[in-house]
Formats: sequence, structure tokens, C-alpha cells
Amino acid sequence: MSEENKEKARRYLQEAFNEGNLSVVDEFFASEYVLHDPTLPEEIRGPEGVKGFVQLYRSAYSDTDITVEDQIAEGDNVVSRWTGRGTHQGELLGVAPSGNRVEVPGITIDRFSGGNFVESWTSYDALGMMQQIGAIPEPGQQKEARAAEGERQEKGLMDKAKDKLMGQ
Repeated sequence: MSEENKEKARRYLQEAFNEGNLSVVDEFFASEYVLHDPTLPEEIRGPEGVKGFVQLYRSAYSDTDITVEDQIAEGDNVVSRWTGRGTHQGELLGVAPSGNRVEVPGITIDRFSGGNFVESWTSYDALGMMQQIGAIPEPGQQKEARAAEGERQEKGLMDKAKDKLMGQ
């Protein structure tokens, strides 16, 4: 059963995310399914929740490509190490499209029962993704931005002092 579950995990990522075929969700996900994703404000529940989750990312990255790099299965659990790639062309969690190309590594643990997904835990480089789309400054950018702001403030003070000296 573990080889079949690995294939289902791979097909879900390929068909739902890469191809936009959401019927795979109805085929593989139990009604009581729960996705635990620490980057989201609440758990994703049931097949309809999964479809919304997939659409969230597909609308932000219309050229979504998730590659399964490695899989390990034991009992009813499948671990998939994957890399997601795409171009940020749509809004994502309130962040306007940047046009930036993004590459994000992640790992998902899926638990199966009766041949269906019943629970998943996912972890991916959300910070790196947000930096790549420009929502969060990358290391060094913040320091540069502060330095530029300091220069602008200093120039503003110098202009004020000059005006005062010139009697304006």
C-alpha cells in the first residue's frame, strides 16, 4: 500500500498544482481531511478546502511547477520532499504580483487511511518565498534601506540649516 500512497501523493502535486486538475482532490481526499500548514491562519479541511488551497497558489503562480525530489513511505505515511517553482503573477495573501521568479523547497508528510489522504503536515521556506516576491526584505536590504533613509534625512536637515542661514 505504501507504494500506491506514494504515487497518490505524487499525482496530487502533479495534477492539482501543476496541471490545475482538481478532480484528483475528489478522487483521493477523505471528507475529514485536515492540512496543518503553520503559515496559514487556520487548518485546511476537506476536499473543498484543499481545492481552495491549490487555487490560492495557482492564482498567484500561474506557471506553478512542483517537482517531487524524494519520497519515503512507511505504513500509512508518505514523506515527500519537493521544490515549488513559479512566477509571482497574481496576488498572494495580500501581496501584489511582483513578476519575480520563485523557487521554494518544502516537505510534506501525508497520512492515508483506506487509500485516501486524511491528514497532512507541510513545511516550506515561507520566509524565502516572501523575500523572493519582495514582501519581506532580504538580509542586507533592510540595512541598505535604512542607510538610504538616513542619507535622505541628513540631506533634509542640511537643506533646512542652509535655508535658515540664508534667511529663508
